[in-house]
Amino acid sequence: MAISKEKKVEIYKNINGILNDSKSVVFVNFKGLGVKDTTDLRKKLRGEDVNYIVAKKTLVKRALGELSPKGDMPQLDGELALAYSNDLIAPARGVYDFQKGFKDKIAILGGIFEGKYMDKMAMTEIASIPPIKVLYGQFVNVINSPIQGLVVALDKIAEKKS
Repeated sequence: MAISKEKKVEIYKNINGILNDSKSVVFVNFKGLGVKDTTDLRKKLRGEDVNYIVAKKTLVKRALGELSPKGDMPQLDGELALAYSNDLIAPARGVYDFQKGFKDKIAILGGIFEGKYMDKMAMTEIASIPPIKVLYGQFVNVINSPIQGLVVALDKIAEKKS
């Protein structure tokens, strides 16, 4: 069923607002993903403060033309959805984690990150960045490692002298 012109204008304004207000947008191809799986994806993303919207490619391309991010727009093949948030990494990570279980049905096509187009590989690399709490833990471990080594060495010296 065709969408009326008024509805297209409304959808276009919504997409335009999303692209202007979001710090990170991921272009998602969801060909063959069932309703139940899509609902699960939306719930998972919502838990990470990421929104997910399905849109017509022509309307998205028109809105992207107005926004004009730096770089080359990635190829938008198949059915298109947008995962977006004010968190820079959460949309890419959320879709990437979900796609592990549905390799042939959902894929990252690219995205917009800090006002620049990113291709599929770049968005996948962004998605592999661990959450901030994990990064804090890794940082503490790196700082603690030399101190721990010193303590072990001093303990061995103390054992030899006894």
